[in-house]
Amino acid sequence: MEGLPLQLKVVQSQPKTAVKDGQWSTGLFDCTDDMGDCCFALCCLPIFACKTTGAAGVCVCLPLLDCLSCLPPASLAMRATIRERYGIQGSLCSDCWYGCCCYPLSWCQISREIKRRAAAMASSRANSSSSPHSSSSSSSSSSSARYTPLVSFSEAHLI
Repeated sequence: MEGLPLQLKVVQSQPKTAVKDGQWSTGLFDCTDDMGDCCFALCCLPIFACKTTGAAGVCVCLPLLDCLSCLPPASLAMRATIRERYGIQGSLCSDCWYGCCCYPLSWCQISREIKRRAAAMASSRANSSSSPHSSSSSSSSSSSARYTPLVSFSEAHLI
């Protein structure tokens, strides 16, 4: 074989799943996209719902209201809040349907949406704060990369 030129390409950032405006980033039945949350919701849905409302910046006790009626007010409120916050299309009727008929799946979808939107915002902040002209001659620039937590644990109670 003749000497073929060897070219290596360095991947600067990993490919990301795009979060589309106006739509949920995952479907209602895409629980396997986040097996940790899926198993957590399966084992202890009330605590999972409280954790999800806390991640959304809402009172963690809100899901406890769902035990008081046949129509789950916390689930409806959370779906409507997340849809409004991220500009996701839908209606109160669809929120009611998912909250009543697909209660655990709805909470998993809300949790995945919060995580994906937070990750997309963190990545866009990281990309906007790093400029191509700020590279130095030091080869240790990767060790000084900024880490942005997805969720604040300042008031969280870990199990």
